[in-house]
Amino acid sequence: MPMLPVTLDRTSGEPLPAQLAGQVRALVLAGTLATGDRLPSSRALAADLGVSRAVTEQAYDQLTAEGWLEARRGSGTYVATTRPTGVTSRPTQVTSRPARPTSRPTRPTSRLDTGTPFFDPRLEAGWRRAWREVSVAAPPRGYDDPRGLAELREALAARLGRTRGLEVHPDEIIVTAGTTDGLRALLPELRPGPVAVEDPGYRAAAETVLTYGREVIDLPAVQQVDHLGAAVAAYVTPAHQHPLGRVMPAADRLSLLEAARRADAVVIEDDYDSEFRYDVAPVPAMATLDRDRVVYLGTAAKSVVPTLRLGWLVAPPDLHDLVLRRRTITHAGAAWPSQRALLTLLRDGWLDKAVRSARRVYAERAPRVAEAMTPYATLAGPLAGMYSTWLLPEPDAVRARDAARAAGFEINLLSTYARSSGLTGLVIGFGGVTDAELDQALAAVTAALGR
Repeated sequence: MPMLPVTLDRTSGEPLPAQLAGQVRALVLAGTLATGDRLPSSRALAADLGVSRAVTEQAYDQLTAEGWLEARRGSGTYVATTRPTGVTSRPTQVTSRPARPTSRPTRPTSRLDTGTPFFDPRLEAGWRRAWREVSVAAPPRGYDDPRGLAELREALAARLGRTRGLEVHPDEIIVTAGTTDGLRALLPELRPGPVAVEDPGYRAAAETVLTYGREVIDLPAVQQVDHLGAAVAAYVTPAHQHPLGRVMPAADRLSLLEAARRADAVVIEDDYDSEFRYDVAPVPAMATLDRDRVVYLGTAAKSVVPTLRLGWLVAPPDLHDLVLRRRTITHAGAAWPSQRALLTLLRDGWLDKAVRSARRVYAERAPRVAEAMTPYATLAGPLAGMYSTWLLPEPDAVRARDAARAAGFEINLLSTYARSSGLTGLVIGFGGVTDAELDQALAAVTAALGR
């Protein structure tokens, strides 16, 4: 079995498993490793590279989780895909607006939703320090740079390279007031035509597209897409599909990019909670595969707090210039105090601590939710992030939702995220509640399902 043409740099700040995974990924993309090629065993490769077997095992596990490799029991590890030919199904088109949610009673005491992150009380001192620095910093005398604070963009560029494998120059980043603000900035600059949005998918994205007078095309969230029809853009959540939790496999990423090239469309990547994986390192951003075709949207909502209202946009050069021109004319931009606070949180290492703390909490709570729900429902995707989605008939889901509401907890129905897919079930968040509240909510849900 020939060894792989890879070289590891022990003087680099990048971990050895990440170096190895990146180089193997590049070999697959370049076609050096083709579909079905067998890779050396982790033990043999470790011996050849002069590293511990743990290094090669971690790299193989990461690439298997991303869908580049597949392990065959008793046979070895093989390349799962290069550039696939795709399938022939077309997305379902929807011309009407999504059904409006029914009116709800007074807001419950606790929300088990997909958007409320865990906030570690031990980090409150750092949070307060950041805002004290805002209070003594001199604000801009006029309208600030529409791209955002230069120092913040430098810090974000460093973080994207370190955590998402996305090497960008600070001037390529535009700081936004969140993910939907980034989408609002982008939509007017696209050529006329509909926008494909995952179904089930992010409700705010679909509503924003409709608000701008564009048709929404439903993009099946659990199928490989090789045709975008008349769509001029496809809005996806590849690192952790919202709300099903699926990681978009490597084959599906490549197929979607190829479909976008044929349609002369852009892929809008919403990378909303990629840092919260429990099993392997976060899957690299889809934008790393094609910077000329993918618009990258990031957010601080899941790692800090949603009310900070900050995000960032990295677009291909032509779209970047169009977005920046319009924001310059309209004086659009994210609030300076929030930007200044996030800069301090990044510089002090507060954000890294917050992510590590939340990841530990989610990794402990997710199996508890799974243990409670498994007898009654089917898990829609792998356990990751701050929520899990469970498939079950709509009458059962409604009964469980109502029981939780009666107990003082709000849990979302999967059907409220779906348009034409018809999927039903519960979407159970566990970031914005205490352990005791989570147990109480699960007890109410399982009691209702048990009946």
